[in-house]
Amino acid sequence: MSAVHELLKFIEQSPTAFHAVGSCADALEAQGFVPLCEGDEWSLVAGGKYYVTRNRSSIIAFELPSVTPDHFLIAASHTDSPMFKIKSEPMTLSLDRYQRINTEPYGGSIYSTWTDRPLSVAGRVILCENGEFRTELVNIARDLLVIPNLSIHFNRGVNSGYAYNPAVDLLPLFSDGKDTTLKSLVARELSCDESAIAGMDLYVYNRTKGTTFGASDEFFASPRIDNLMCVWGTLQGFLGATPASSVNVFFAADNEETGSATKQGAGSVFLSDVLDRICECFGVDKRRLLASSMMVSADNAQAKHPNHPELSDAQNAPVMGGGVVIKYNAAQKYTTDALSASVFENICAHAGVSTQRFANRSDMAGGSTLGSIANTQVPVMSVDIGMAQLAMHSAYETAGSRDAAYLVDAMRVFYSCALHASADGNITVSFPERA
Repeated sequence: MSAVHELLKFIEQSPTAFHAVGSCADALEAQGFVPLCEGDEWSLVAGGKYYVTRNRSSIIAFELPSVTPDHFLIAASHTDSPMFKIKSEPMTLSLDRYQRINTEPYGGSIYSTWTDRPLSVAGRVILCENGEFRTELVNIARDLLVIPNLSIHFNRGVNSGYAYNPAVDLLPLFSDGKDTTLKSLVARELSCDESAIAGMDLYVYNRTKGTTFGASDEFFASPRIDNLMCVWGTLQGFLGATPASSVNVFFAADNEETGSATKQGAGSVFLSDVLDRICECFGVDKRRLLASSMMVSADNAQAKHPNHPELSDAQNAPVMGGGVVIKYNAAQKYTTDALSASVFENICAHAGVSTQRFANRSDMAGGSTLGSIANTQVPVMSVDIGMAQLAMHSAYETAGSRDAAYLVDAMRVFYSCALHASADGNITVSFPERA
């Protein structure tokens, strides 16, 4: 179960998308990856390992083969999770006594799960010194806030269904005085003057620690399983593989929970720009490489709920701990088709990892993810996968402990295989000995 405990450490170190990117960068640098800047000229060498960030909330890492590359192997996941963003004027006074934090929802949270639990604040701060604006990450790593529920005596119908109003019910309690502000607390945390803080992108996050549970610790619960489980799992597979003739690419994008339509989202040209620059350094035609390439869009899947199995499709509903889930949708919210599923199932079989299938009930609308959006900029054969979980978009989610290792094993073999398209719709997959 060591994999799930490593995953829980990663999640705890990553309260926001900015911190998730920082955690990825630390892991990459520990393995010899060299940071690049988009504004610099790139001098890439065969066999080199590099990474680049955009907005400090999205990251792309790539490892180059020692030979001229002939395809890309890409995994795409997302760094953001539903939570509450703090407004630019964060303080709001109640009863001339209580200071609250003024927030607005980011993504589609289950509101009730955020109440009556320890919360805190993290994100990035922009400091201005001598005319230079620079970014610092901040995490007030202590129990700082609570969103207090109404007592049942004031809300007798709460157990019959209650519509939480985010402008009224979900403002976190911060203090009982007017002297301390959030900005002053952040300045103290960063050991800087308040006057040096030019801007803040801050979020309220759940402080509850992740844990394993069940008769045999077969489950785990944690904040932000969607989608830091896939970020961590694809990263570990990426770091554990050795490219044959492919350029291996790890992509973790921000803003999936709000549609990916940002400069750092999967709908941007970030991934396409990086692939362009790699091809320019090698003097190869990107269009030819894309024809034999593959993308794994990794974002967690809905497990069949033990209390409500009727909400899942009878034949296409995965269980926690059952292996990698391949996700299908006729409206192309997921990119999976017969070819990409066949190729990826073969990869999982080579890794010794079982696969499951997911599709929504035909009378229920499901979610979407970043794969089909990224494909509009980087058109490659793609499959949508995830690991089965419960309580998706809750402040505290549940998944299967064994699945953490299954995802790593599958992605390690994915990143170690070689693909070749002999014709449209014809793909050869080979697995070198070292895979």
